[in-house]
Amino acid sequence: MSQSIYRQFWRYTIPTVAAMLVNGLYQVVDGIFIGQYVGADGLAGINVAWPIIGTILGIGMLVGVGTGALASIKQGEGDNSSAKQILATGLMLLLILTPVVSITLYAFADDFLLWQGAQGRVFELGLQYLHILIFASVFTLGSIAMPFLLRNDDSPNLATLLMVVGAVINIALDYVFIVWLNWELTGAALATAFAQFVVTLLGVGYFFSSRAKLRLSRRCIRLRADFVPKIVAIGASSFFMYAYGSVMIALHNALFAQYGSSILIGAYAILGYIVTVYYLTAEGIANGMQPLVSYNHGARNQDNINKLLKVAMSAAVLGGLVFVVILNLFPYQFVSVFNSTDQELIDGAVWGIRLHMFALFLDGFLVVAAAYYQAVNRGSKAMFVTIGNMLVQLPFLFILPKLWGITGVWLAFPLSNIALSLVVLTMLWKDIQRANQQSYQPATVVG
Repeated sequence: MSQSIYRQFWRYTIPTVAAMLVNGLYQVVDGIFIGQYVGADGLAGINVAWPIIGTILGIGMLVGVGTGALASIKQGEGDNSSAKQILATGLMLLLILTPVVSITLYAFADDFLLWQGAQGRVFELGLQYLHILIFASVFTLGSIAMPFLLRNDDSPNLATLLMVVGAVINIALDYVFIVWLNWELTGAALATAFAQFVVTLLGVGYFFSSRAKLRLSRRCIRLRADFVPKIVAIGASSFFMYAYGSVMIALHNALFAQYGSSILIGAYAILGYIVTVYYLTAEGIANGMQPLVSYNHGARNQDNINKLLKVAMSAAVLGGLVFVVILNLFPYQFVSVFNSTDQELIDGAVWGIRLHMFALFLDGFLVVAAAYYQAVNRGSKAMFVTIGNMLVQLPFLFILPKLWGITGVWLAFPLSNIALSLVVLTMLWKDIQRANQQSYQPATVVG
């Protein structure tokens, strides 16, 4: 049985990681084209726009993860009818949220860029990117939610294929719009929006096809209001994970503008693209684990849950350690992928790699811990992990730059990560021990 659960884990996780990495090409390929063909101002422009885009992605994650986990729990309980109604509710929720998200973000876009210290060319390029993607947010929401929903419908390979199609379209259009037509960040945004449109359309189409286990029809597409709070409760920590990332990027941008220059915002953007590879791997491991943990939680199989958590933690943390070592051995090679001509930008990014990313592997631990709590329907603890990540980092960002300037800005993230990981490790250990005791209690009573 242990061999079986490990095989199931890798069956879900390998295509999930692949799907996340392919999906990350939307961001990374944009960064490569922008860094090479628009330069440091382009990288800074997309980085000051990113917190708003991250908010949209977070809402998509909230609905996708919340809907997927809740549907898996119902399937584990043998209640396929409720699982189908939950899926339909999640899709309707995406449609309802779209105009609210678009109008709200558009109203505050200018002020938010200015607050981060964006000026002149950087401000202009940031607006180019935002004005396209804010109004294409329905596809951004759909493209981030679809892979979660397909995996929870037991189609992880199809979810991966869907993301590959989107990434290929994005890369081809990036080349056309940025290199050939010189549309700068408008071109990058249009390429991303069209790729996300295709992913969303194909993903929704799947659930109306005969291949779907939770097959939908027009009759069952309605919003069940009683499921919405449950979806939100489970998926909220995923939203706050992206919200946390968005707030942290915005604060770092503002501090780099205050203590340094827009060149450092561009350097910070390069670091963001590089770490995307690890973040998405860790999220893929966590999201590959989630449906299996949810199912076994519904089936009350604690032994399988323990094995899944152990293998997911090992993969995420050890993978992070290897990534950090390689990054520190070859920093200039990594940075030159994004820009090989601006020496000030390159030196700033390498400086950031040395100071900012030495504890990166702990993010893998925190992502898996949050996904575990989501999967067992303990959304409040998942949210504690995610919000704690932000709250712990804030005092570090407030104090360290005042003491050490730019060096303090770079060091705030790894030092706060160490502090939070110690707290979460203690909490997780106690909760696992308690769950183990409860799972063996009935056998003791019967005996």
